Amino acid sequence: MSQPLVRNYSDSAVLVAGGTSGVGLATALAFADAGVRRIGLLGRNAERGAAAREQVLAHCTEAQVEFFACDAGELTQVVDTVGRVHDLLGGLDVMVSSVTAAYRPELLHRTPPEDLAAILVAQAVPPMLLTRIVLPYLQEQGGGSIINIASDAAKVPTPGEAALGGAMAAIVVFSRVAALEAKRNGVRVNVLTPSLISGTTTAANVLSDGFSKKLFEKAASQAHLGVAEPHDLAAMAVFLGGPAAARVTGQTISVNGGISIA
Repeated sequence: MSQPLVRNYSDSAVLVAGGTSGVGLATALAFADAGVRRIGLLGRNAERGAAAREQVLAHCTEAQVEFFACDAGELTQVVDTVGRVHDLLGGLDVMVSSVTAAYRPELLHRTPPEDLAAILVAQAVPPMLLTRIVLPYLQEQGGGSIINIASDAAKVPTPGEAALGGAMAAIVVFSRVAALEAKRNGVRVNVLTPSLISGTTTAANVLSDGFSKKLFEKAASQAHLGVAEPHDLAAMAVFLGGPAAARVTGQTISVNGGISIA
């Protein structure tokens, strides 16, 4: 059996979906710090994408940084964009999906039933599409790493997160099956599951008022190691994307400061 292809950071091309802000942008910066010099940022907003590209370039002037405008929930756009990423970066070794959809927790009996399908699709489909389209490129070259960022709602039943938890659990099981299938081609697939992440748009949204504010203030009080910050997720993504994690696949890793032990 041939050894999987595991490139050093300096030889790797990395795509960060959702890389224009929050955890995604922190991840792109962290990969640059680790020595990656070919970085793609994927997002829907061109203005924010241009600003993120400039920030990464200012952080590492010798890097090739490209922004790709794409709605990760649209199959045709994902197919076209991943192909462009592969061409412009001269390959692809690591894909991190940090794509999120706006969401506020709400108790199930207060959630309009017509919203359930939309929540599931908006949260679960983008990382699935990205994984499916990126995977053959990595299989063909005999190695690579996919890191999907979901949520601890996949593991821990949480009031107000029935639909979100269902979507996150779907991402986790999808990724584990992908890991099982792809390991024979040297491809690793892992999932990071944060809870509250300080300094992000999602955190500001859920902590603004009402039911979700009480829920996540309680969660924050249980983070005895400190509420996670974007750079905490970024550091783990960089590890999973690099040679030190060459034997790690099919894992779901919580990064939550101790909010839950799951």
